[in-house]
Amino acid sequence: MDRIVTKRLRGDESFVGMSKSILDYWSWAHSDIASNAERGKLAEFLVATALDADRDCRVEWDAVDVVTRDGIKIEVKSASYLQTWKQRKPSVIQFGIAPKLSWHSENNVYSTAKTREADVYVFCLFASKDYAQANPMDITQWKFYVLSTRMLNNRLPNQKTVRLSVLEKLVPNATDYVSLADAVRACIREDQDT
Repeated sequence: MDRIVTKRLRGDESFVGMSKSILDYWSWAHSDIASNAERGKLAEFLVATALDADRDCRVEWDAVDVVTRDGIKIEVKSASYLQTWKQRKPSVIQFGIAPKLSWHSENNVYSTAKTREADVYVFCLFASKDYAQANPMDITQWKFYVLSTRMLNNRLPNQKTVRLSVLEKLVPNATDYVSLADAVRACIREDQDT
């Protein structure tokens, strides 16, 4: 069966029958990049750009979030201390890591067993704790933690979530945006050497 082919848009494309562009829609619908749903997509974009894997469009619900040119499959998870709703205190940082039935967009098939499909997980923390200064577009306000899926499977095989304090005990490669690609590749090399 056929499908609609997604083409990467530039932003200046106009709607047919009205005087608005796709950029108008994007700014209306997706400006709240600090919210959970949009922050997750932003985190995927940050990982994809750091690893030069942003040439294609994002595929909603695919088995993994990012695939590098050399085939590294990456699951991206995001969290933030600060939210876009009124908070009494900063959020406790935890990430979803549950094994799942994965959907594969290329053939429209679900996996038959719950697994973690990626080679590596990148946990993206929007780390600002200052509401007045918080800016998800400021790359220096993000921290990244890279951990092999094999490590998660060995140490937390059935766990559905992991708190930052537990994640740090697993000794992930902690890094910034600039060094993220090196951290991912180092994690893959370390995983292959064990």
